[in-house]
Amino acid sequence: MSTLESILKETRSFPPSDEFRRKATVSGMEAYNTLCEEADDHYLSFWGDLAREMISWKKPFSRVFDDSNAPFFKWFDDGVLNVSHNCIDRHLPLNANKIALIFEADGGEVTRLTYAELYHRVCQFANGLKSLGIQKGDRVVIYMPMVVEAIVAMQACARIGAIHSVVFGGFSAGAVRDRIQDAGAVAVITANEGLRGGKTVPLKATVDEALALEGCDSVKNVIVYQRTNGGAHWVEGRDIWWHKLTEGQSEHCEPEWMNAEDPLFILYTSGSTGKPKGIQHSSAGYLLGAANSFRWVFDYKPNDVFWCTADVGWITGHSYVCYGPLANGATQVIFEGVPTYPDASRFWSMIEKHKVTTFYTAPTAIRSLIKLGADLPKQYDLSSLRLLGTVGEPINPEAWMWYYEVVGGGRCPIVDTWWQTETGSAMIAPLPGAVATKPGSCTLPLPGVIADIVDESGAPVEPGRGGFLVIKKPFPSLVRTIWGDADRFKKTYFPEEFNGQYYLAGDSANRDENGYFWIMGRIDDVLNVSGHRLGTMEIESALVANPLVAEAAVVGKPHDVKGEAVVAFVVLKGNRPEGDDAKKIATELKNWVAHEIGKIAQPDDIRFGENLPKTRSGKIMRRLLRSIAKGEEISQDVSTLENPHILSQLQQGV
Repeated sequence: MSTLESILKETRSFPPSDEFRRKATVSGMEAYNTLCEEADDHYLSFWGDLAREMISWKKPFSRVFDDSNAPFFKWFDDGVLNVSHNCIDRHLPLNANKIALIFEADGGEVTRLTYAELYHRVCQFANGLKSLGIQKGDRVVIYMPMVVEAIVAMQACARIGAIHSVVFGGFSAGAVRDRIQDAGAVAVITANEGLRGGKTVPLKATVDEALALEGCDSVKNVIVYQRTNGGAHWVEGRDIWWHKLTEGQSEHCEPEWMNAEDPLFILYTSGSTGKPKGIQHSSAGYLLGAANSFRWVFDYKPNDVFWCTADVGWITGHSYVCYGPLANGATQVIFEGVPTYPDASRFWSMIEKHKVTTFYTAPTAIRSLIKLGADLPKQYDLSSLRLLGTVGEPINPEAWMWYYEVVGGGRCPIVDTWWQTETGSAMIAPLPGAVATKPGSCTLPLPGVIADIVDESGAPVEPGRGGFLVIKKPFPSLVRTIWGDADRFKKTYFPEEFNGQYYLAGDSANRDENGYFWIMGRIDDVLNVSGHRLGTMEIESALVANPLVAEAAVVGKPHDVKGEAVVAFVVLKGNRPEGDDAKKIATELKNWVAHEIGKIAQPDDIRFGENLPKTRSGKIMRRLLRSIAKGEEISQDVSTLENPHILSQLQQGV
């Protein structure tokens, strides 16, 4: 890892405008540096002061931090609070009639909920859960479409102290079963069907299939929200309609007061072994991270209309849909559908319609929208926007520039955020009123986040050299453990190679001469080509910089001479080429990469497809691409693929 080479050179820089800087929550580099110095010099009091400022406590904490059982750290551990109370109740005295949620359904119907209306819905559903005997510490799986009721369900669980585990609505029955079984869930909250892109998604049927599998005996109830007119198979005594459960329930529900370290939720994420890891987050520490990072990174203002396009089935939807915005009393857009339905202008028309000020989405979505209509944003009034954001993976510089110039009109800072399910909140991202941005870089750590890049021995590496991205001090929103597997938690995140001192993120990165961080890909997405270790993201960025290319993913395959050969899977902005056209374009792209970053990074093999294999959330299934590159038979579960038919395209060489 100490020899990992950075081959991406990006020199463009975009400081915030004077106007943006003047109005910003953190205004100018001097203010940013002051916060960082305060955190460096008085680390515990820095976090303690933020916790007192950002959280309403039923019983204030007297101890900020306990590391007596490292790495199972505790923060504010004698304090008492309720997360739902912090997200809803405390806004009611002054902002009961402020819009909390603007929901746009797949078909375009719009519903608006005030904080008072959200409070009543959450309380009624919380009382319904209690009537079923669900109580503090019970685990509840939520398998819902991206509708208001998904937020209500999460908040209601938090209100009564039940631990929710949200499962993305595109996962298969087997995946749902695995999560129910691992968590020992007593109930599942779902819908009869979901709606995505004009099509129905059979959620209740998938839950029924999961519960018919072995190992789900813990589930006593299935609560079903009627999203469509479609029916649902019914098991008497187990299944209950949402509207029946809440009928006649009180619109008030006293919160269950929780210890700061009580678990708030479990969220399953993929691991190197293939077995999902149940990431367990605490109540207070997680809430502080989500609320404060929302305030700083998105420069929150009371009149903002915030829109994060993530599904609540992912950590981004937890932190920047369900918890962070509501903890700040924000107004936000919730969207049920997909960006390409009824056409590729859906995002832009919604920004115009709802006067969105802050837009946060994934690079995958941005690249797809470039391919489907690069000029479409110009047909809409996007002047309400003042800030843009990206999340989920590194964004290549050319997509960054399109986002900046075409969507943001060259006036909106872009906050490129690096963080993980495990960190709970953004760790490295530009504070937009202070930090000049660079296309492709997540820039600088947030104040209080002590990040570094180290070699195999834990020693810092020099600027421009790649290494392991680590966080050197615990922070409040850090994962507390892996549910039911403390040993795996320690080995995965606090490995003995670093003497258990640093949180290992699992990403490779380098830092430039300005101290900016550049994410180079997962540690297992590093190629060793002729003795040179290269990050896949940098080769992908070079490919996407070519005007013909909309999207690219790079993996390695064994090579007798080089060790690994570079295989690129490419989606063009035009039609998928075949025959001689494919050979011609492949040669052109190989030469392009050689010119952009050197022959060492030139792909040996380029495959063309109409799209890349992605989950329904838009995440590229790189393990699948590695199997295709090696010529292996596809043995993995492809039930979550959005477009399984393109696998045969990508298996064809040029």
